Amino acid sequence: MPDGALQIKPSAPSSASAAGHATMVEAAPIRHDRASLQGFVTDADSEAALRAGLGDLLPEVPDIRRGGIRAAYATMQKSSTPKILVVDVSGEDQPLKALGDLAAVVEPDVCVLVIGDRDSTDFYREVTRGLGAADYIAKPLTRDSVARHFGGFVLGKAPSSEAVLGGRVITITGARGGAGASTVTSNLAWYLGVTLHHHTVLLDPDLYRGTAAFLFNLHCGAGLRTALEYPERIDSLLAERAAQPAAERLHVLAGEERLTAPLSYAAGAGERLVDSLRKRYNFVIADVPFIPVQLHRDLLDLAHQRVIVMEPTLASMRDALRLLALPPGPVQTQGAVLVLNRMGVAGGLSRRQIEDGLKAKIDVVIPDLPRPVRHAANLGEPVIVTNTVFRRAIIEVARQVANLALLDPSGSGALAEAAPSRGWLHLGRRRAA
Repeated sequence: MPDGALQIKPSAPSSASAAGHATMVEAAPIRHDRASLQGFVTDADSEAALRAGLGDLLPEVPDIRRGGIRAAYATMQKSSTPKILVVDVSGEDQPLKALGDLAAVVEPDVCVLVIGDRDSTDFYREVTRGLGAADYIAKPLTRDSVARHFGGFVLGKAPSSEAVLGGRVITITGARGGAGASTVTSNLAWYLGVTLHHHTVLLDPDLYRGTAAFLFNLHCGAGLRTALEYPERIDSLLAERAAQPAAERLHVLAGEERLTAPLSYAAGAGERLVDSLRKRYNFVIADVPFIPVQLHRDLLDLAHQRVIVMEPTLASMRDALRLLALPPGPVQTQGAVLVLNRMGVAGGLSRRQIEDGLKAKIDVVIPDLPRPVRHAANLGEPVIVTNTVFRRAIIEVARQVANLALLDPSGSGALAEAAPSRGWLHLGRRRAA
């Protein structure tokens, strides 16, 4: 292998990975005379998803071009190979042959990431294990799926097969009190658990208020407090028994302790709890306001994806900027998803004013719907059951954070996660081996 070439190999598991953190695959130093990343896609939607999912991870604007794998082949014949090459094999009659042809004109240490229109586990295995590509994603792409699967390679690290075991942790944080984070959290959990039939738990770490249980008209027990004060007792069965069923595949884990009751969170309790919940549920949706409690900060760090809910006010915009500046956790490969709630409220700022002030794009906009939201809260039911406008917004939030293109049970099946890459190997070499 050339001096300074990219060598991806599994690192030794750490105690953090055993507790639910991602085991990582370290990348050795690589040459700096090549472009960081080039992509060749066939459609505008895929280009937009790649730019959104990888843009925050690269020091320069991603070089994404049209033409798919044929354009990649023609370009690589005439120019140097980038460190990471993203190719689109959509519409190809013989995509494996096209990838084999491409392998003949690129340097063997390039990290190749493939996208296409075939949602098949067999095809995934042929591309990754047979040809040695680092990973494969089936269309339609989302910002989340791109960041989740490709982001680690762009950062010089990629999750091993152990890293993806267990459910996905999503935290929802209001920029300020009253921004509507609890409403977004409960409705997102309902959509994932009840509508899409994924095993979902809604976690409310505020043991005094019990807002999540209130929104679903449920009774809070003492299980969550016990788990946080005595984490050595936590296992998947305890976590499940402590959670109250709101529906067949939706549980709520919350508390409502006396306001005068002293509470103490044991060190590592949040990590132990999240690890246990991930073994039982596909999604852990946590309503995590940013308050000076170590448990809340731990949950934000343990999340795979953060969501910030804000209102169209100057004060909310200021606090959203502060939340965006928080350092990412060890398993986060993209920035927070920004949800602008109550858009159109009297006296509120415009979307353009907010985006100019944040210097960031708003990902999801929810219009001001005071009556439906209050009515649903009073009845103890989700807003999405009765209001189609709010439902469409929650579906978009789910698309942004939950990688639903691969997880939707109505599809033909989810792709398996990528094993640690062995590098982009020439097809001939693979057969010879």
